[in-house]
Amino acid sequence: MQWLIDTLIWLPAILIALTFHEFAHGLVADWLGDRTPYYQGRLTLNPLPHIDWVGFLMLIVFKFGWAKPVQVDPRNFKSVSMKTGMMLVSLAGPGMNMLLAFLGMLALKLLIPYQAGEWAGLFIPLLKPLVYINLILAAFNLIPVPPLDGSKILAGVLPDSGAQFMYSLEQYGPLILLLLIVTNMVGKILWPLVNFLYGILQAIIF
Repeated sequence: MQWLIDTLIWLPAILIALTFHEFAHGLVADWLGDRTPYYQGRLTLNPLPHIDWVGFLMLIVFKFGWAKPVQVDPRNFKSVSMKTGMMLVSLAGPGMNMLLAFLGMLALKLLIPYQAGEWAGLFIPLLKPLVYINLILAAFNLIPVPPLDGSKILAGVLPDSGAQFMYSLEQYGPLILLLLIVTNMVGKILWPLVNFLYGILQAIIF
C-alpha cells in the first residue's frame, strides 16, 4: 500500500521531468533548423508521445528506466556545425530539468511558511519529488557515457579527434552504461553530483 502511495506522489514529477526533458531536446533541434522532432510529433508537452512504455514501467517498478529518445538529424542544422548543434540539443534536456528543479525549489520556499494551510500542505509533498526527480535526471544525463547527453556535450567541447572518439563509443554505449550500473559506478558518480546540484540551488534560493 505504501508503495502505491509513494508511486502516486512521485508519478507527476516523473512525467513532468521526462516530458519536459525530451520536449527541450526537440525544441532546440527545431530552433537550429532540424524539423525531424516536429514531424515526429515530439514538440509537445503531452507526455504520451515521449513515453517508452517498457522504460516507463521499469522506472516505476525498478526505479530505473528511460523515455523515448528524440530523433535528430544534425545535417539539417543551420548556422552551427553538427558537433556544436548536437552539443546544444543535448544540453537542452538536463538544462530544462535544472530549470524545473529551480522552479520547484523556489515554489517550496514560497509555500513552506504556509505549510499548515490546506493548499500549501497539498502541494509541498508534490514539489519535493519534482525537485529531486529533475536533479536526478539532469545529473544522470550529464554522465559522459553514450547514449547519455553528457557524451555529446563532452564531444562538443573536445577537439574533432576527441569528438570522433566519443562518437565511436556510441555502438558500445548501452553495454558500457549497463556495466556501470551493475557495478554501482553510476551511483558513485550520480549521488555526489545530485547533492552538488541540490546544494547550488539551495544556496541560490534559500
